Amino acid sequence: MKIGCICPNLPGHINPMTGLARHLQERGHEVVFLYSSSANGLPCIPGDKHDDMNANRPEISKLEGNEALALYCSIAAKETEAIFKSLPRLLDKTGVEALLLDPIQFFVELAAMKSRIPYITVANALYIDFSGYTPAGIFGWPHETTPEALTRNLEAITQAVRFCYNEGTKSYAKELGFKTDLDHPSWVFSELAYITQLPKEFDFEHPLLPPQFHYTGPFRDAKGRPNVDFPWDRLTGEPLIYVSMGTVMNGRADVFRTIAAGVAKHKETQLVLSIGDRLNPKEIGPVPSNAIVVNHAPQLELLKRSSVCITHAGLNTVLESLAEGVPQLAIPVTFEQPGIAARIAAKKTGVTLSFADLTSERVSTLLDEVLNSSTYRENARKFQKIIGQRNGLSMAADIVERAFGAITKSTDAYADEAGRGHESPA
Repeated sequence: MKIGCICPNLPGHINPMTGLARHLQERGHEVVFLYSSSANGLPCIPGDKHDDMNANRPEISKLEGNEALALYCSIAAKETEAIFKSLPRLLDKTGVEALLLDPIQFFVELAAMKSRIPYITVANALYIDFSGYTPAGIFGWPHETTPEALTRNLEAITQAVRFCYNEGTKSYAKELGFKTDLDHPSWVFSELAYITQLPKEFDFEHPLLPPQFHYTGPFRDAKGRPNVDFPWDRLTGEPLIYVSMGTVMNGRADVFRTIAAGVAKHKETQLVLSIGDRLNPKEIGPVPSNAIVVNHAPQLELLKRSSVCITHAGLNTVLESLAEGVPQLAIPVTFEQPGIAARIAAKKTGVTLSFADLTSERVSTLLDEVLNSSTYRENARKFQKIIGQRNGLSMAADIVERAFGAITKSTDAYADEAGRGHESPA
């Protein structure tokens, strides 16, 4: 089968999706990334227009909270509009028979429906819960099931989803004859399978998930990661504090300075600070003599040696930390990071610090708590065992093959199954 993949052209989405795609390729399927300029060595076809998402990363990298969310969503909505126009032609050109769609490319499913092609939803970031049973990931609220909490959750997600579409999306849905409210868009997710790389044990309890929803485990795949030079000889053997604020929200030198100052209060530790490609290491300013500040770090290898990971609570970094049994100090900035931090707090694999409360003193205090309490390390190691006993990539690939294999090879049969239940009566 020839499978096309569509996801935001950002490392946090490309890396796990290419891991899954490569695994499917090894099973004999053809894969191609649509609207991507690079795909970790896999076949890809760029979009017709300029890559606005990456062009705007410098601006996004300096924002936080709703400002970052609003800018990202406005860019994503424009990208989806372009996909609406070009996907049928691209499918004809490539011969793609089925699609894997990242739901953070909001409402791209409508284009698949119009093209009458089967698709599976693959959540590379935290999955989106439109039911209101759990808080939306953009909020760091704890999971509560009181009537008041459920009402709050539903009202909040209804407001938040309005960031995710524009007038072009509304017009396209109307042209296709869909009458369902875009403010409650769970109907666009695949009827065949909805896959998340989140381990079930790390999630909140949720009895209302649909039967086609599948937890797997991290889409861990080192094959597509670029080789990164790193001064391994500078590691001292002291407890290692690894810091990464991800590949998008990394344009604030003051944030890295504050974190570095907090870690510096722990004289017996060594800091590795991975600052991304928006800053020069010299901008961070004075750091301890044993600190290592780099633009890019071999994260998987460093986590194997780390005592604590200080992170923005991006899903991939958190799952990679858990896979190595490393507790976290989470400082969520925006997007779904507050929701992931809330799970860290609930499962006690680490501690969380709101971005608004970020000071070197708070970093130092919380780092001391994580370093000196066995609870967080023990809980992180429980998840290390859970993840190690599963192969998230194999589980996800099995689900993809079963879902696409359950329908016939004819386009019409695919379309009937993929589109079932999506149209509301007039």
